[in-house]
Amino acid sequence: MQKEKLRAIRKQKGYTQQQIADIIATDVSNYSRKESGDVRIIKDEWNKIARFLDVAVEDIYEDEEAKVVINNDHPVFNDHSSSSGSGVMTQYNNIPASIIQNLQDYISFLKEENERLKEELKSPRSRK
Repeated sequence: MQKEKLRAIRKQKGYTQQQIADIIATDVSNYSRKESGDVRIIKDEWNKIARFLDVAVEDIYEDEEAKVVINNDHPVFNDHSSSSGSGVMTQYNNIPASIIQNLQDYISFLKEENERLKEELKSPRSRK
């Protein structure tokens, strides 16, 4: 869904897409996709844009529509719900489940290895 309110206020205030892109630390083509609704604008970006435009977030904010993202033939429902306000999880919601599972398994392995090494350090051993 196009961000008509954002686009209208940006133009009314005389700012270019490049200027807004600089504020949220992205390139102009990515910002253009955000403004056209193809790429999600995260909460932090809405706040930065509103401060730059000197308006309330409510004056420019428009809800995101649910989308289906296709990545390597794996459809992933993308509801754009925020996770604890950080936006971290929603930025990577098109990663295949198999990769996420692999990373979670590796994190578990590393945690176990950390515990093993901590125990090894605690045990009395002769040091050279």
